[in-house]
Formats: sequence, C-alpha cells, structure tokens
Amino acid sequence: MEQLILVRFGEIHLKGLNRPYFEHRLVREMKRRLFDEPQATVEKGDGRYYIRGVQNLDAVMERIRKVFGVHSLSPAIAVEKDISAIRDQAVEMMRDKHPTTFKVKARRADKRFPMTSPEICEEVGGYILENLPGWKVDVHHPEVTLEVEVREQAFLHCETLPAAGGMPVGTNGRAFLLLSGGIDSPVAGYMVAKRGVAIEAVHFFSYPYTGEPAKEKVLTLAKLLSEYAGPVRVHVVPFTKIQQEIYQKCPEGELTVIMRRFMMRIAQGLAQRGKGGALVTGESIGQVASQTMEALAATDAVVDMPVFRPVIGMDKQEIMEIAMKIGTYETSILPYEDCCTVFTPRHPVTRPKLERIEASEKVLDIEGLVQEAVDGTEVVTFNAAGRGLDE
Repeated sequence: MEQLILVRFGEIHLKGLNRPYFEHRLVREMKRRLFDEPQATVEKGDGRYYIRGVQNLDAVMERIRKVFGVHSLSPAIAVEKDISAIRDQAVEMMRDKHPTTFKVKARRADKRFPMTSPEICEEVGGYILENLPGWKVDVHHPEVTLEVEVREQAFLHCETLPAAGGMPVGTNGRAFLLLSGGIDSPVAGYMVAKRGVAIEAVHFFSYPYTGEPAKEKVLTLAKLLSEYAGPVRVHVVPFTKIQQEIYQKCPEGELTVIMRRFMMRIAQGLAQRGKGGALVTGESIGQVASQTMEALAATDAVVDMPVFRPVIGMDKQEIMEIAMKIGTYETSILPYEDCCTVFTPRHPVTRPKLERIEASEKVLDIEGLVQEAVDGTEVVTFNAAGRGLDE
C-alpha cells in the first residue's frame, strides 16, 4: 500500500506528435511546486501522472491544483493488481468514514486484468456491504463514490478535485503583462497564462505620488499569479518623470491617453529585450475613459507587437468573480493609489484623434524619456516559493 497523488491532464491528450513537449513542460511545472518535498517524485503512467513520496499531502495538492495543464487530481492509495488487495483496501478506506450511501466506479485501463469493470464494482461493493454494517448502495446519488483504476497498479480514491486546466506554461510563448494594482490586470495575466503563455509583469511606479505600500501590493499580486503561472519577473518602471512631463506640457484631457502610449512603448521595449512576443493588458472596453475603441486604437498605434486583452468583453462583476477564485481580489482592493489614478484629468477625452495626440506629444523627448525609464527599471522575480532575488 502506498499513498500518492494521482494527476490527470486535459488538452495535452490532443497534441499528437507534439505531446511529449507539452508533457515535459507540465512535469517541469509540477516539480517546481515540490520545492519543499525533497523525497517527492513525479512519474508518468498510462494516461496519468503519479506524485509519490509527499509528506505534506494537503499543501502539495493545493499547489498542484494551480498548475496549468492539470485537469484534476485525487489523493489515492496504490495497491497491487489483485482483487483481494483491492477489496481489503476499499474496506479500510471506507471504515474511516461515517456509514452512508456509496457506489463503486471502476476503470480497467489494463485489459490484461482478469475482471471487467462491472465485475470489479460488484466484487468490491459486495465486500464493503459484507464487512461494514450500516453502509448502503445508491448508484444514482451516493454520498461517497469509491473509484478503482486498474493501471500499472490498482489505485483507489474517494475524492476528485478540479484543477486549473489549460495548457502548461511556456508552451505558447512569452508575453509582458502591464500589471497595475487593480482587479483587472491580474485576471488578464491569469487568463493568458492559462493558455500556456509565460508572463512577465511591467509595473509603473510613480514615487513619491505612490508609495512603497502600493508597490508591495503589486508585488504581492505577482506572487499570487506565480502560484499559477510559474516564475513571474516584475519590471518596476520609474514613471514619475514621464508623468510630470506630460502633465506640464500636454493638454489636460489627453493626459491619460498619452500616458498609456508611453506605457505601451516602455512595455514593448522591455518585451523585445526579454524575448516577449506580445503585450497583455486588463482593459475592458468602455469601462473607463481610456478604454474606448478610439483610445485603445491610439495606444496600440505606438507598438508593433500583438496586444492581448483577455477581459475585453467582460463586465466588472465577471472579472471580480475570477479575481476571487484565483485569490487576487482581496489584495487588489487594498486602498493604495497607482500611477494611473494620481494624474487623472478632470475631463478626459474619450474619443481621441490619433493625429491630435501625436501633435501634442511633439513637445516631449519621447525616445529619451522611454530609454531613461527602461534603464532605471528594477526587476524582482517571484516563484511558487516566494520572492526571488532582485536583479
């Protein structure tokens, strides 16, 4: 008898000849979650992965549930492929539970096993009824479902936990996420990472208008994202000088759009340096003045790489629900201002004309300001174990 974690994967099944590559990335991400389990191993089986040698089962399962590419997982007991061993272990597992209704589900992946799936169910269920008074069978609405999977060994479990799903991180390139302290951008990062995109974050910091608590809030969000997305590097960009220049020299109503254009230029510069293939933002169309179609077109005009907006068609409630599910909501609502709120104009232009915006920017040293901000960027790395070293 051995206790282990049985891991199921989803979309990887569809990858044909490229499947080994996706499986390799999935295993790598699972192993990263075992940083405090030196004896633990990840083994590939027939359509499953098995994590063996785990000491803190609950903590590891919670981390593995957040690995993109994992469809579901179960704490399981492995025994030899013998019906007597299976029956005995089934009784031991059910003995620890309060008598109630149950059913047995069996899956005979190894067709060499001499009993069919229905025969396994009948044999194991009957043995439980014989040895545990008070239990009753209910095949339609059982309170406990005992599953038996006959593969390399026989695996028994009573619980299947849903996991993050999606594709293993890193299988679909790298993107740079514009990460504010709000609700939307962490959700956007989560959603694009779920499709296998490795993410790095770019945060614009306007000291002293925004202080260290606001910065730490964003770093906390990056750490929470790293529990799903693997290691996340945060590029903290000094943005005060650029905002002051815009505020002093450009029309007030255009401040937000021009500021966003600088953010996109800087993020693209960092992405090109860091081998990123796209930018990601948390913009939702029509949510604020800078997120109209015209404003988004004006900001996109300064970059020549794709811009992904995973929450573009969601309303605020939908975004908040995802933020609550992934654990970023409570941090996002902490009352610290970010750089976007410090210099908000009283009457922002909602339908900016690109020609007019470009004319307003001519008084600014765009190339010099962007280069200075990029050169002054601080980098902090997070992984599942916490913050890494500043770079």
